[in-house]
Amino acid sequence: MAIKAAFFDIDGTLVSFQTHQIPASTIKAIEQAKEQGVKIFISTGRPVAIINNIDAIRHLVDGYITFNGARTFIDDKDVTLMPIPENEVRAMIDDASRRDYAVLVCGRDDVALHNHKPIFDEIFVHNLGVNNIDINNPIEPLLSQPVLQLTPFFSEAAEQEIVPLMPHCISARWNPCFTDITVQGADKGNALRQLTKYLGISLDECIAFGDGGNDMSILQTAGIGVAMGNAYEGVKAVADYVTSSVDDDGIRNAFIHFGIINN
Repeated sequence: MAIKAAFFDIDGTLVSFQTHQIPASTIKAIEQAKEQGVKIFISTGRPVAIINNIDAIRHLVDGYITFNGARTFIDDKDVTLMPIPENEVRAMIDDASRRDYAVLVCGRDDVALHNHKPIFDEIFVHNLGVNNIDINNPIEPLLSQPVLQLTPFFSEAAEQEIVPLMPHCISARWNPCFTDITVQGADKGNALRQLTKYLGISLDECIAFGDGGNDMSILQTAGIGVAMGNAYEGVKAVADYVTSSVDDDGIRNAFIHFGIINN
């Protein structure tokens, strides 16, 4: 069955962790796929407000899965919008103040950081190149809009202490130092199901690329799930195909392997 839509995680899939840029081979491959009629979608854990590193292909993008699936949209139309219950947002913020860790609070349109810690700068600013968050912005104004994701900076062991206080939420960890928390049912795989229904195409007509734990659901849901060569071993284990790394023409090589582009 011909591929009609391709879904790309950003960090470690589209964008190199080494250069913080999209490799030239990836840009060309996506341009070629677009010319063949393949729709191009972003599938990221990032909130919309901090998608700051895809300008090289932004004009080619047909739609977005964001917040690990809590918000999916095409143009200005939300296909899915799944906020975290307000009392569970408050529970995490109170817990972060009590146990002294940082939390990135992600509303539909804006983000704000609660209880700034150096680990945020180390990972988000330096490692991920997220340089457009004002750490001095208060979180209270943001709480008047739907909160779609909370990103606490703590270990997996520490995470277990907050779980009983957030019974309607799930965690998608793709870094040892932080996790993304969304409402139950908000994952990339479920977002793909909703988006394909909206588009009127089948899951078998979709190919998805990823490298982190939060990509596993979409790799298992899409007709073809491709793990990058730099992906975690658990991600590779659930993929249909493992390509080369983001820095070694991984997306281009997979497109050629599956006949989406010629060369």
